[in-house]
Amino acid sequence: MNQKLPEGVPKLTKEMQKKMDELKKKMDDFKKKVLEKLDKYVVGIALMPPEKPKPGEKEDPKKINILVMVDDSDSKKMSKNELVARLTQIIDDVAAKVDKNFYPEVMLTSELKEACYDAKYELLKIISMSAPVYDPADLLAAVKIAEVHKSMTIKKFEKYIVSYVAAGSLFRGEKSNDIDVYVIVDDTDVKKMSRAELKDKLRAIIVSMGFEASKITGVKKQFHVQTYILTDFWDNIKEANPVIFTLLRDGVPLYDRGVFMPWKLLLQMGRIKPSPEAIDMNMDLGERLLTRIKHKMLSVVGEDLYYAVLNPAQAALMLYGIPPPTPKETIKLLEEIFVKKEKLLEKKYVEILAKIRKAYKDIEHGNLKEVTGTQIDKLLKDAEDYLKRIKKMFAQIEEKTQKESIVDAYETCVRVAKDYLQEAGVEKVSDAKLETLLKEYLVNKEKMPQKFIKLYKNVKKAKKDYIEGKLSKQEANKAMKDARIFIKTLVEQIQRKKAIEMEKAKVRFKYDKDQVGEVVFIGSEAFIVKNLQKREDLLRAKVSKDGSLTNVNPCKPEDYEKAMTTKKPAQNIYLNQNLFESLKNIIEKEIEILLR
Repeated sequence: MNQKLPEGVPKLTKEMQKKMDELKKKMDDFKKKVLEKLDKYVVGIALMPPEKPKPGEKEDPKKINILVMVDDSDSKKMSKNELVARLTQIIDDVAAKVDKNFYPEVMLTSELKEACYDAKYELLKIISMSAPVYDPADLLAAVKIAEVHKSMTIKKFEKYIVSYVAAGSLFRGEKSNDIDVYVIVDDTDVKKMSRAELKDKLRAIIVSMGFEASKITGVKKQFHVQTYILTDFWDNIKEANPVIFTLLRDGVPLYDRGVFMPWKLLLQMGRIKPSPEAIDMNMDLGERLLTRIKHKMLSVVGEDLYYAVLNPAQAALMLYGIPPPTPKETIKLLEEIFVKKEKLLEKKYVEILAKIRKAYKDIEHGNLKEVTGTQIDKLLKDAEDYLKRIKKMFAQIEEKTQKESIVDAYETCVRVAKDYLQEAGVEKVSDAKLETLLKEYLVNKEKMPQKFIKLYKNVKKAKKDYIEGKLSKQEANKAMKDARIFIKTLVEQIQRKKAIEMEKAKVRFKYDKDQVGEVVFIGSEAFIVKNLQKREDLLRAKVSKDGSLTNVNPCKPEDYEKAMTTKKPAQNIYLNQNLFESLKNIIEKEIEILLR
């Protein structure tokens, strides 16, 4: 409420300043009394903009709307409606004593999140227009800066923004030194540039908008913007990247066009394949829970014991390559795959899992109300034997699958490296010279960091160590991570090189004053776009030795995409009279070649 007026705005009159001072004094009094009663729970107090009067009602100029934001993350003793009703009564009593024109509205942090989940984004806009009076964790400030930045981003990129997501400790009701948002951009329909170029350009623009939003709102906390193109985000989901899993689990969509929320729900349903870290966590979960289980009451024992045996079984199935199964499916798959097919497990261990699941269900449904110490000891003994056996089987599955993973990763690295060198003009590359050539072209010529050569060497060494039986699990996981970084970097370099070559293979022309078309020369063919505003209307032609275009026929966009990926752009293009006349006949207009 002490913010300076923007430059150019007239100063307040003495009467207006007096009213503002009185309002500030009352708001400070209101804040003090609310915090005396509810300090532990209140995370924000703000003056809200005037409400639009309902049809038939007159606007009350004296009415002062106040938002009181309450953190209900720890509230378990009463329902949300009961909590809001109780808090509203307390806060209304405080407001009435301070000023009868104060009209506070209580909002729970969970209600704000649910509004975002339900795509009720107008609430964010209203909050962003408020004047914070009390904002200890900068939750209101976060909404304000994110809303400004979101509006700027959507206005700039229109239909390409598919999701704008708030994440981090701040949106979990925790104090934080920064504000994190993630922007997901649809790149599936982009044809003017490679995905690598698109990602670089978008990141620069959207991050710069973040700095601008900070200046506009005056929010002091660090505002971090992460930008993902949709295809990269999907790749991260398929690879079960822990960062993306955390975003899906904790993220709150401030804008979504049906992309983020379905993924979030799929994760909650267990339909997204977890990362190796998640599999390891599930494997370790059983033993940790067994230690706790001996000291719990019946209701807790039943649940923990069940998940202690269920999670490692699911982890083993996931490691084998099966998507996370339902609890009921787990028992059936454990027997079909590991007992009957692979013969890695004895049936009695499946029976132990089935017996403990039945006990859990009986407790859950109230059919089992008492358990003797002897029964619990028997279940615990069975579970301990079961976990030892599952752990042994887990190691056998790891040993079987790890070799394939490391070998596949190395071979993919080699294949992509050779593709990169071929794009650089090296036609024949032997495995023995691969490392030397990569250093020459990638580091010396492209000026890429030396670490990318080290990544390749790490993967190569991991393959060798595994064959010799010297590779540990930690080293294998690191090698797989290094392989992913190496492959992704080289693929992006290849895309950039192709993009540069493709630009050199393009000739643009102009006709009818403002119509612009384009010819792309790939191999011995030319692809003609009559109007760059209608790229789906394509023609395909043969390039004769004299430069003229013959056998002109319509073609599909996918034919053009296939040619770009399987053939090289033409290296030398001669803009002779034959080419000029061919284009003029195809367009059926007088044309002008545009030089760049």
